[in-house]
Amino acid sequence: MTATASIVAPNRRRSRDRGPVRKERNLGTYFIALVFIAVCVAPVAYIILGGFRTNSQITASPAGLPNPWQIGNYVSVLTSGVFWQQLGNSVIAGVTTTVGVVVLGLMVSFVLARYRFRGQGALYSLFAAGLMFPITVAITPLYLLVKDLGLTNSLAGVILPQIAFALPTTVIILVPFLRAIPDELEEAAAIDGASRLGFFFRMVVPLSLPGVVTVGILAFIGSWNSYILPLFILNDASAYTLPLGVQAFSSQYSVDTARVLAFTSLSMIPALVFFAIFQKRIVGGLTGAVKG
Repeated sequence: MTATASIVAPNRRRSRDRGPVRKERNLGTYFIALVFIAVCVAPVAYIILGGFRTNSQITASPAGLPNPWQIGNYVSVLTSGVFWQQLGNSVIAGVTTTVGVVVLGLMVSFVLARYRFRGQGALYSLFAAGLMFPITVAITPLYLLVKDLGLTNSLAGVILPQIAFALPTTVIILVPFLRAIPDELEEAAAIDGASRLGFFFRMVVPLSLPGVVTVGILAFIGSWNSYILPLFILNDASAYTLPLGVQAFSSQYSVDTARVLAFTSLSMIPALVFFAIFQKRIVGGLTGAVKG
């Protein structure tokens, strides 16, 4: 008993001695995290609060709070048909891009993950290489191709390239999900009389749902925030998406800073809310992809 007590006592002392050190480390970690959060949140808060101010207030105190609060800037933007038209264009482009990316990406990933054929590794490497090929590099030849197809100044000319450039990320995320599905499950489904398409729709799609949701969210947010591609493809203001609308609105009302901030706030709020709601699904989907 004495020997045991002599061993336990130093361990307790060590744990007590480490307590303040751990607390200091935790405080340092929290402080760094709060600094990063402040750096990210401060510009967004400034834009949103700036929409509730007047131009004179912004000129007198750029970093001040609204005093008094003005809602006229937001009301004028929400009552204009231009904002809602551009919002509708962004929603159409985002939803269509998401559906195309999910459908095509899931089918391609299923073939790469579940079948063995000559050139399989090369095809997968080709999609992986697509991650290193940004759209800014290909914007000029892409514009010429879209122009030859007669899709300029239309949402289709934006949607199709967005689907193509989102497929590499989709395939890289979904392939591990589909490879993790046991072969015994497919064999059992075949014994029960399920065809390959039946196995795909009844088993593969439900089991890979976390990855599908993840790539769908990433595709939608990427389409919503896309600026360079619509800038080259869309010329008519009636076909503008919100990123282009913000740029055009800023140029048109460059003197009215408060109104520009209100328009910018309303343009970015849907994407922020969408990402905040589904961020856990994104993290879960990416974690599953790494485990797979």
